[in-house]
Amino acid sequence: MLSVVKEDGSTATGSLIDDIVREGARRMLAAALEAEVDQYIAELTGERDDKGRRLVVRNGHHRPRQVTTAAGAVEVTAPRVNDKRVDAETGERKRFSSKILAPWCRKSPKVTEVLPLLYLHGLSGGDFVPALEEFLGSAAGLSGPTVNRLTKQWQADHTAFQARDLSDVDYVYVWADGVHPKVRLGQAHSCVLVLMGVRADGRKELIALAEGLRESTESWADLLRDCRRRGMRDPALVAGDGAMGLWNALAEVFPEARHQRCWVHKTRNVMNALPQSAQPGAKKALQEIYNAEDRDHAAKAIKDFAKIYGAKWPKAVKKITDDEDELLAFYDFPAEHWPRFVSGEFALIDLAVRP
Repeated sequence: MLSVVKEDGSTATGSLIDDIVREGARRMLAAALEAEVDQYIAELTGERDDKGRRLVVRNGHHRPRQVTTAAGAVEVTAPRVNDKRVDAETGERKRFSSKILAPWCRKSPKVTEVLPLLYLHGLSGGDFVPALEEFLGSAAGLSGPTVNRLTKQWQADHTAFQARDLSDVDYVYVWADGVHPKVRLGQAHSCVLVLMGVRADGRKELIALAEGLRESTESWADLLRDCRRRGMRDPALVAGDGAMGLWNALAEVFPEARHQRCWVHKTRNVMNALPQSAQPGAKKALQEIYNAEDRDHAAKAIKDFAKIYGAKWPKAVKKITDDEDELLAFYDFPAEHWPRFVSGEFALIDLAVRP
């Protein structure tokens, strides 16, 4: 399913990239706030009382707070500063005020546009600074050396993520997507190829991502081969949009994996091939397929759909009948997981069990 970031910072489904965004936003914002406070205290290290004690020191952290982003709530735990200095004119205590957090809160929807680019380009120095300013809303609280230090820190994190061993993880389900961020940062056709996996214990996590063309078999094959080299085994089922170059690559690199076409995207394709007057009835007929009690009933619902709409709109029907096996693959897996594949929300709560 293609996830294009819209003007408001949301995605078409809000399901795949959101978890990447939330966790990445939390980690990056936490590191930036810590660096901002470190810099603030370092600049005032010479401020001392008559006994030589520093007037500006760290004082733990504030209580966690939720900051709303386009991808959902992100928990922020900002560092606390104990500033004992007194303003000579007003007589009031001076206070540390983050130059990052307030602007970031106001501009938080940008996170869904920028964060994929930060991953995509490996947090490279050339792209990082403008992306950081977009991400944080302002880099005013960070000096050049601090930005360089954060860049190196995140580059190390990114390198470790891209090289980590996958041999000890059993990904039962994998969701593949091609994400086109709105913010280009000089890249005319940037696309992030994303693999999200669900472990055998039901935990969902980002597996890998890379720059590429979503329609290109070779782009997907390069990403899959890298995962194979790092020890990843064939998943039981891979879900995604039928228009991607993923499927030929998957057959080459992970030939034992079953294929599941995305119903959200498929429904949209069918509706586009029908006149508006026929769409409500057709949508209900498609629901009869993917909400069927079992695979046999779903197959019968496909025949009914073809019988009703095939004479007038054969192209719309062909979109379903040509991909029947891939559309109904999820029926061979535990029934409690079926709604997740139908909705496009690849977030399993229950234990994922290989059939």
